[in-house]
Amino acid sequence: MKLPLSFYQREDTLLIAKELIGKSIFTKIDDELSGGMIVETEAYMGPLDAGSHAFNGRKTLLNNSMYLAGGVAYLYICYGIHDMFNIVTGKEGTSHAILIRAIEPKIGLEHMQARRGDVLINNLAKGPGSLAKALGLNKSFDGKSLLGNELWLEDRGIYPSDQQIIASPRIGLNCAAPYCSIPWRFTLFGSKFVSKQPNISD
Repeated sequence: MKLPLSFYQREDTLLIAKELIGKSIFTKIDDELSGGMIVETEAYMGPLDAGSHAFNGRKTLLNNSMYLAGGVAYLYICYGIHDMFNIVTGKEGTSHAILIRAIEPKIGLEHMQARRGDVLINNLAKGPGSLAKALGLNKSFDGKSLLGNELWLEDRGIYPSDQQIIASPRIGLNCAAPYCSIPWRFTLFGSKFVSKQPNISD
């Protein structure tokens, strides 16, 4: 069952980022279905978050989709190389988003491997750049609905317990404290598909 708009348009982005662990994401591009279970997310809290592209209400042509109502994709390019897939949450204008950092590949492994090259299944969609490439996502998906026929998320009845979801600091941020250390990254405990295992002490 596809996740409804009401899932994305709630005000609690941290709760959504946590609840996305165990949900499944799919793309269907050129009639090729691929996807898997989300095992790692990072929440970005719009104008109040120094790690966010919308910090202090910053708005440009590049981040415009962050300000749309929740339930659409926000795609940006990192280091001029890697596409990064984010889910916009909240009401229109709030600019909250969740970076999807890793999935456990489940369906269409052959399509993902064709896009990624000769890599181990564990590494197919480990890290946000690899994930986007494996799923065939690029900047052309920026602003697209997550309820369409090309890109969508599903609830497949997997609900990890609070003990199975680890909160830790986000990765690779170069911003002021406390935003570099706030535990707004969520991972599925023990998953070999997570991009970087968190320190339990984080």
